[in-house]
This record gives sequence, structure tokens and C-alpha cells, in this order.
Amino acid sequence: MSSAMIWCPFATLEDARAAARELLDRNLVACANIAPGVESLFRREGEVQTAREVGVFFKTSEARLAAACEILAEIHPYDEPAVIGWQADAVPGVTGQWLDSATLQDL
Repeated sequence: MSSAMIWCPFATLEDARAAARELLDRNLVACANIAPGVESLFRREGEVQTAREVGVFFKTSEARLAAACEILAEIHPYDEPAVIGWQADAVPGVTGQWLDSATLQDL
């Protein structure tokens, strides 16, 4: 039982909710924490730019991490979305069990 997280910013709350719903419907994530009002500073086309975005933390199982990242990149409205996933180092048993039960039911 291993758990993982994914971080991904979106331009709008509606886009963030749509992506979260899609990943939840596919059992690729167990939860999405949506944080509106993220201020992003980034380098693009050789310049430092800023944007107001909506950040989302997705909680998933290690077994679903790669698939969730791939699908998220495919459905994301940005041409080059920042989809960053990693394995969680410390997760209480009850949390890991919940993430596994929510994401591994059709494997």
C-alpha cells in the first residue's frame, strides 16, 4: 500500500473541477484539493511571467500515479501543462487504505 500526490495548476476553477471530476470518474484519484487564487511566476518564451491560477493537489495510489499523470496531461487545456507527481514518503495506514480502495477497485 503506497500513496502518491500530483500537483497541477489550471487557468480557471471550471477547468480544475472538470479535470478532477474526470480523474475521479476513472478511479485514477481518490481526492482533489482545489486551491483558487494561486499566484504563479514562471519562465516562458525566455521571459519571467506571472498568472493567477487554480492549483490542484490530487491524492492517488502509487499504482495509479503514472496513469493519472498521463491522462491529466492529455485532458488539460494548456498546451504544456505542469503535471508533477511523486510518491508519498509517509502515509498513515488508514489513509493508504482509503486511497487504495478508491483507486484500485477496477484493477
